[in-house]
Amino acid sequence: MSAEGAGVRPLHTLSVGTAGPRVAFLHGLFGQGRNWATIAKALAGPDGDAARCTLVDLPDHGRSPWSTEFSFDAYATAVVATLRGIDPGPWTVVGHSLGGKVAMAMALTEPSLVSGLVVVDIAPRNYGNLDRFTGYMDEMRALPLPELGNRADAEARFDESDPGVKAFLLQNLRHEGDTWRWQANLDLFAADAAKGSGSLIADWPYAPEAVEPYPGPVLWIAGGESRYIKPEDGPTMRQFFPKVRQLTVKGASHWVHSDAPQVVIDVLRRVVAHDDSTA
Repeated sequence: MSAEGAGVRPLHTLSVGTAGPRVAFLHGLFGQGRNWATIAKALAGPDGDAARCTLVDLPDHGRSPWSTEFSFDAYATAVVATLRGIDPGPWTVVGHSLGGKVAMAMALTEPSLVSGLVVVDIAPRNYGNLDRFTGYMDEMRALPLPELGNRADAEARFDESDPGVKAFLLQNLRHEGDTWRWQANLDLFAADAAKGSGSLIADWPYAPEAVEPYPGPVLWIAGGESRYIKPEDGPTMRQFFPKVRQLTVKGASHWVHSDAPQVVIDVLRRVVAHDDSTA
């Protein structure tokens, strides 16, 4: 399927909550929509009527269609089409890392759909390359899928010392019939990583002078122990998003919503409370 085709076929989603404002959650590279499940359940509330959350599997991830070439425009188009198929909106869109870039692309290209934006630990800039992910890709591609007996066997054979990283990456491993396969489009990501400084995933394809600034409110959440957001990113962020407010969560890494879930839940409740699209 082409990148354009991913926009025709709806992306895989999970729904949490039955009433209240619409909130969409976008995950990072190698993630899945359900990575946001704990946050979404808390935001929806015990009766499910505080927010209607949609957890999206981005193209090339989870149970969503694969593409043949990476494109932020194609990813954003696919998410926009999927959300509009659920509800014309507007939506509060929350995105982490890769999902944060996709969320920013959505706000810039389809601002009428996005009533508010929450960007978690990523900036609108080129990060140079995917070198920090190539080791993970090598480990995943080295796992002998035809030889695996069960998930415990996969865990024992997977060469990753960090148990959190191992669990996160192995969530992409799916058993179908008598075979195992990776849900993440590893070949696509590895090909992009091989481009080095030409990586499209590491890049940010929009220039401030080429797009209209997004007029809505933006909350920019940074991990205090993360290096993904730097002071020099502020002026560029404000060019794209003039109404941005930054929140730095002390002690949190790049995985802010995993390290400090209650902080993220509390701030999202305040964001959603200002969204009056409760029909």
